[in-house]
Amino acid sequence: MGFEIPWGSIGFQLAAFLTLLFFLNKFALKPLLGVMEKREEIVNGNIDSAEKSRKEAEEFIVQQRKELEKARVEAQEILQQAKKLSEQQGQDILVQAKENAERLKDSALAEITREKEQAVAALREQVASLSVLIAQKVIEKELDEKEQEKLVQEYLKEVGDKL
Repeated sequence: MGFEIPWGSIGFQLAAFLTLLFFLNKFALKPLLGVMEKREEIVNGNIDSAEKSRKEAEEFIVQQRKELEKARVEAQEILQQAKKLSEQQGQDILVQAKENAERLKDSALAEITREKEQAVAALREQVASLSVLIAQKVIEKELDEKEQEKLVQEYLKEVGDKL
C-alpha cells in the first residue's frame, strides 16, 4: 500500500508537543493558575466580606428599628407627661382664679357693707340734726297744725334731696 506512517515526524512532533506542554505548564499554567487561585481567594474574600457587611447592615437595621421604636415610646411618654402637666397647670390656674375672684368678692362685699354703714350713720346724723332744726323752728314759731305739717313736709323733702 502506498500509505506509510511517518513515525519519525510523529515522534518529533510528539516530543515538541510534550516539551511545549512542559514549558507551558512550568512558565504559563502554574503562574496563571496561581493568579487564578489568588483571584479566587480575593473573590471569595470579597463575597465573605460582602456577606459579613450584609449581616452587619441587617443587624444595624434591626437595632435602628428598635431604637426608633424606643424613641417613639419615649416621645409618646413625653407627650403624655406634657399633657398631664398642662392639665394640672390649667386646673391650678382655675383654682387660683376662683380664689382671687372669691377674695375680690369678699373684699367688695366688705367695702359695700362698710360704705353702707357709713351712709346709714351719716343719714342718721343728718336726720338727727334736721330733727333738731325742725324742733327749733317749731319752737321758734308757734304754728297752727297746717303750718307745722307744711314745715315737716318741707324738711322731709330737703332730707330726701340730700340723700
